[in-house]
Amino acid sequence: MTGHFTAPAAALADELPGWVTLLRAPNPGPMTLDGTNTWLLRAPGQEHAVVVDPGPADEEHLAAIAARGPIGLVLITHGHPDHTDGSRRLHELLDGVPVRAADPAHTLAGEPLTTPGDGLGGHGLGIRLLPTPGHTGDSVCFLVEHGDERVVLTGDTILGRGTTVVAHPDGHLGDYLDSLELLSTYRGIPALPGHGPALADCAAAAEFYLAHRRARLDQVRAAVAEGAGTAAEVVAKVYADVDRSLWWAAEWSVRAQLEHLGRESGEGAAGLEQA
Repeated sequence: MTGHFTAPAAALADELPGWVTLLRAPNPGPMTLDGTNTWLLRAPGQEHAVVVDPGPADEEHLAAIAARGPIGLVLITHGHPDHTDGSRRLHELLDGVPVRAADPAHTLAGEPLTTPGDGLGGHGLGIRLLPTPGHTGDSVCFLVEHGDERVVLTGDTILGRGTTVVAHPDGHLGDYLDSLELLSTYRGIPALPGHGPALADCAAAAEFYLAHRRARLDQVRAAVAEGAGTAAEVVAKVYADVDRSLWWAAEWSVRAQLEHLGRESGEGAAGLEQA
């Protein structure tokens, strides 16, 4: 789900490994960009593929995924409906293939994703779990390797265009900044996001996001100093040039920022009303 900045956070990827296929769901919108990205990964010479993020409960989209079978595993980056609403139906279409997510509520016929660095049995691919909470509490990324080629599937933690919201109260800014620090170590590795185009360098995108978040925190501090007394008043100052139809989403991030500033100062929500 996108935020204020609307351009790519790093250079676009010129090409992706031949074992990566994008199947984009037909759910475009202000919060989903061109639609949810479903990524299909099949190692050369392997029968079974791995799917990341089934997307919405759209029958044509889910049928298009199933048509790329056989599929041996479905992975979930986080529990927002535009990534998971199609999970149970795809599970049925694939005759009970395991669906694994950090949240047990989105896990089917398998174990939840829990252990950082855990190898996920990727049918000829090396797949490692990278816990990256912040956008949501259950957000994860996946480092996927085949030979000397690597990609990071970033869900909504890093998007192909724009920045993501921190979905307060489930998401937390401190966690998100830590997750971006982790992703900034994956230098020169393409990022395959949950929305928008693939980016050439996961680390460059993460560093841009970190700078953007820190600048936004400074803007929130300034808005508070200028007399903003509620999260809504901060949004009106900091996001004045954003379409008002998106202010509700901006308020999620502002609430997360106020909570973060409050923890820094030891004053709860930075002395502001959250409502």
